[in-house]
Amino acid sequence: MRILDLLRMSLGSLLKRKFRTVLTVLGVMIGTASIVVMISLGLGINRAQMENIERFGGLTTIEVWEGRKTNTRTSGVSAVSVIGSASSSSSSSASRDNVMRLDDEVVETLKEIPYVENAYPLLRFDAIAKYGIYEGDLSLVGIPQEGLAQQHIEIGEGHLPESSDELEFFYGNEVALNFYNPKTYEYPYWSTGEAVVDPYKDTLFIIFDREAYINSQHDGKVLPPKKYIIKTAGVEKANEEGRWSTNGYQVFCNLDALVTTLKRIFRNKVIPGQPSTSGGKPYKKIYYSTINVNVDDVEHVMEVQEQIKALGYEASSNIEWIESTRQEMANTQAMLGGIGAVSLLVAAIGITNTMMMSIYERTKEIGVMKVLGCDMRNIQALFLIEAAYIGFLGGVAGLGLSYAISSVVNRVLAAGGESTVTSYIPLWLAGAALIFAVIIGMVAGFFPSRRAMKLSPLAAIRNE
Repeated sequence: MRILDLLRMSLGSLLKRKFRTVLTVLGVMIGTASIVVMISLGLGINRAQMENIERFGGLTTIEVWEGRKTNTRTSGVSAVSVIGSASSSSSSSASRDNVMRLDDEVVETLKEIPYVENAYPLLRFDAIAKYGIYEGDLSLVGIPQEGLAQQHIEIGEGHLPESSDELEFFYGNEVALNFYNPKTYEYPYWSTGEAVVDPYKDTLFIIFDREAYINSQHDGKVLPPKKYIIKTAGVEKANEEGRWSTNGYQVFCNLDALVTTLKRIFRNKVIPGQPSTSGGKPYKKIYYSTINVNVDDVEHVMEVQEQIKALGYEASSNIEWIESTRQEMANTQAMLGGIGAVSLLVAAIGITNTMMMSIYERTKEIGVMKVLGCDMRNIQALFLIEAAYIGFLGGVAGLGLSYAISSVVNRVLAAGGESTVTSYIPLWLAGAALIFAVIIGMVAGFFPSRRAMKLSPLAAIRNE
């Protein structure tokens, strides 16, 4: 018997019993929708977690801090052993307190590690901004142009700092919220909901020498430090409701411009945050706060991180968070998928029941087919195809229901402020669900088809 004949006969048999077929398909539809929606929620949570990690420094970024020299540091890998010795000699000449500081030589060292795409330094410096009776603390971040482009900053007004000659500030969207009255320690924003300062439009006076400023406030004999007006390049886009910005409290500027400005302001003095010689004098070079290292692939992050640690520096990345998140999400998806699978199991029982009833009702027909010499495998295939039809139709309907439920869930979550958590149905999940529904249908119809194949022809013909 040709396959087309089997397909036509199977479909015709299902259409003869429309009501029973519809009910069975309905069970498969609900089961498929349950398992797809459950897994889609797990995938949505996982995607939201990955997006959060990306905003908190990226999936392939390693942050490097200064380390300490030890005589037992001999575990470095061969790929960077020569580089490590050069970096160590640079650090020993730079500091007398056993600290391996971060400078341009270290940046070049890290760039030579295999799988590293680029590395750039960051210089952090605390300053004070004044506007009328209000003042606020500024967390300055000096960063090269290539590093600034990788901070995932959404521009609200203006532009990112572009010049390495003139110092320009780019304000995070939450800097203005923390301006306060130093006499009363009242924060207007947290009581009125409105910021008293607009860094893009208002003129702010910047104080770089915090120590001198604080001393002048407590000791009238100490002269207050000089104030500077720094051009505002731009401000970050305002946050969505309920969403926190990683860069919100930071003020970005060009690294070279910041270094030039600090050297000019603190001429012949130790710049705050920088080391000094044993005689209390400043070093000629600037040492960085951290270095960001970008790796070519997430699979190489741990390997590169271990090589950096072998050089003697401290290093951390989001890889540990990623691994724990992946494990948690796998467990969550397995649990949610198991809950949905219960519905599909009930649907499979329904398919088995439908096929068994069909065999009882068509016993005589099966007997005639056997007497006429129909192959046993064709008889079994006839019932398996009927079960596969039910699984396919239920799977298609279930996918349609899944997309509808997913759309409703996303709208409800968005209305509740949970814009980062969504029900997410990728194409591979839709395809896998459809194939799974067909397989479930065929498995459920296997035992009834075996029973049909084993019926005695004469007993089947005599059956009323």
